[in-house]
Amino acid sequence: MTIRLPDSGGTLRTYEPRTEPLAVTTGSAFTSRTVFSAAHVVADPYADVSPDSPAAVDWDATLAFRRHLWSHGLGVAEAMDTAQRGMGLDWAGAAELIRRSAAEAEAVGGLIACGVGTDQLTGPASLAEVRAAYEEQLALVEASGAQAILMASRALAAAADGPEDYLDVYGHLLRQSAEPVILHWLGPMFDPALEGYWGSSDLDAATEVFLQVIAAHPDKVDGIKVSLLDARREVELRRRLPDGVRCYTGDDFHYPELIAGDEQGFSHALLGIFDPLGPLAAEAVRVLDTGDVSGFRSLLDPTVELSRHLFQTPTRFYKTGVVLLAWLAGHQSHFTMVGGLQSARSLPHFARAYELADGLGLFPDPKLAEERMKNLLALYGVTQ
Repeated sequence: MTIRLPDSGGTLRTYEPRTEPLAVTTGSAFTSRTVFSAAHVVADPYADVSPDSPAAVDWDATLAFRRHLWSHGLGVAEAMDTAQRGMGLDWAGAAELIRRSAAEAEAVGGLIACGVGTDQLTGPASLAEVRAAYEEQLALVEASGAQAILMASRALAAAADGPEDYLDVYGHLLRQSAEPVILHWLGPMFDPALEGYWGSSDLDAATEVFLQVIAAHPDKVDGIKVSLLDARREVELRRRLPDGVRCYTGDDFHYPELIAGDEQGFSHALLGIFDPLGPLAAEAVRVLDTGDVSGFRSLLDPTVELSRHLFQTPTRFYKTGVVLLAWLAGHQSHFTMVGGLQSARSLPHFARAYELADGLGLFPDPKLAEERMKNLLALYGVTQ
């Protein structure tokens, strides 16, 4: 069987899909790296909502996808930007997601960390209001039993006058956190509202402020998640971390080399791309657990082309490709997203994502993926 796919030039070409998926197995947690997949949410396709309505979530399908990730030994990074936090999922929806996912993690013994932000603030806010918003969310995550990820805050970026304000807010939160947290530095390519975070658009200057926060509270920082899509900068930052503070790569362009590491260390992982790559990524890390770096790279390096495709500019719309692949893989029954974000990418983009994912063997049922892709193409007027 073949399928006709549109390319970026507007012409149709013939592609022959795989007939068998990649052979992977489920398994327990890893021994050499701590690995989180930032997981997407599944929208309720029958909800009568508009793009401006609060998110309508299919809770059964959303939690089932998290069980899928846990079954392969991956941790779940919950209520992060992959879950459309701030792009369709508001704080009320995120709070419910955190409560439900944390309870599910406890029931199955799954590793979970949850995003703490300030997105209940809907307008200009003072630094005191930013601190209070962070505190509210931190209290909820800690009460759920999950680890906290202190996410970058649009409100703090808008309210802060300079590095001192970041040092003050983060210092205040770290002093009161019950357990060590993960600090998240999300670059403006993922969210333009975060330009100038840590008090400067100069990344060297921003890095120094970030390191000051960590150095002042090393016992309260489990690790840092760096999402700057700059492998050299991540390695340099990783080498300057205090002993015991981990680096979790969030670089969806260079993750194989960063996780493999070098003679001076390595990165753990907290990645959006490990949502669609979950089983394959888990298989690769298990190979790495045996000390086989070349085997790890031979499995994971070929996935980078797909990741770079999904995360192409505007990078923040990578979630659309992630959900497309979840639908094609059979993890949900529809290609609908909260906030109507399924419209954020083009048909040629979808076609290339399908082709790359199929080539990697990511679809458990290649025939189902082919049928669903043909249905999507038909909606756009492409006949087979």
